[in-house]
Amino acid sequence: MQQSYFTPKTFKFLRDLAANNNRTWFKAHQEEYERTVREPALDFITDMGDRLEEISSHFVADARKVGGSLFRIQRDTRFSKDKTPYKENTGVQFRHEMASDVHAPGFYLHLQPGGCFMGAGLWRPATKVAYEIRDRIDADQDGWLKATTGEKFASTFTLGGDTLVRPPKGFDPDHPLIVDLKRKDFIASTKLSQKAVTSPDFDDDFMDLCRTAAPFMKFLCEAVGIRF
Repeated sequence: MQQSYFTPKTFKFLRDLAANNNRTWFKAHQEEYERTVREPALDFITDMGDRLEEISSHFVADARKVGGSLFRIQRDTRFSKDKTPYKENTGVQFRHEMASDVHAPGFYLHLQPGGCFMGAGLWRPATKVAYEIRDRIDADQDGWLKATTGEKFASTFTLGGDTLVRPPKGFDPDHPLIVDLKRKDFIASTKLSQKAVTSPDFDDDFMDLCRTAAPFMKFLCEAVGIRF
């Protein structure tokens, strides 16, 4: 039987880090971080590389320790009032190959005690990109509805993020899809239990979620002019 990537020890470390968020404690427990968090996450990324090809060849699984699909555990505190040095979660993003050139959608895994989820889409695109998506929603209303209200997608994912207070410029307040046109974020997410994440079948489950999100991701890619 395949071993789990993530284990209760992964979440124990993150809980302990939340209770001891300082550099002295982290340095003393860095080997534990490597063993229970970073190495399992990098193994997961490596194995997802080939499997994501089943959905699209344009999403990247980069298992480098720094600069790849795994988010850094260190927080950027330069412009934050919160100076705690470490994130209390770990995150993995499978970015589109064009992500360095354009604001592109991606698949995301967030691991945090009591707050695990899988996400897909575009968080806070630039205004120009947001309007490209809105224009596509307006031009292909049936395609948007098919991607976001199909039974399997709608029973699994929730569309979320921030929205504009007023309708975006150029769109009728009475537009049938005005709720979606007002979105600042074009993201879908689904909650995950710790039991699910630590299951030996989690790679299969994650791939099933990616497949379910694929029509949504395809719509977004086409809206911003990149291949899915």
